[in-house]
Amino acid sequence: MLNSQFHFPFWRRQLVAYRAAKAAFVFKDGKAREDYEKALPDLEKFYSEIHDVSSTDFDIDRAATLELEWWIVHRQRDQHAPGDLSRALAEVAAVVYGVPADKLTEYGDLRAAAMEIRDNTSAGGGVTEEDWQHIDDLLHRSWGLLHAVVSNK
Repeated sequence: MLNSQFHFPFWRRQLVAYRAAKAAFVFKDGKAREDYEKALPDLEKFYSEIHDVSSTDFDIDRAATLELEWWIVHRQRDQHAPGDLSRALAEVAAVVYGVPADKLTEYGDLRAAAMEIRDNTSAGGGVTEEDWQHIDDLLHRSWGLLHAVVSNK
């Protein structure tokens, strides 16, 4: 994405990827929302870099907050209603790409379904090659839908 969509040069791409990875590692070690929120500064830096090259103006802080929110919903899925992860995924994409979240419902559903397969099969003994193929299909379909919505805004 950093190369093909946003056309970052090599070294800047590495820095932007580092920011995302650092946020993920901070989040990974968290146990509660207070801990997870320590990832926000790096998510804000990540989205600031995206904003700087994006053709869509968006609220950097809101994008970072929504990104963190879907991470939390995913981590604490047993504490959330069905559909919360799908909605959270759609909301962050809606902010970044400047489209209504309700147009990204299917995108969110497919992406969340891919995550659910991975989570459930991993917890149940391991992800098979067939599982990975299904996940790949769901993710390609979700990104295709996102592209179609963004292209037609």
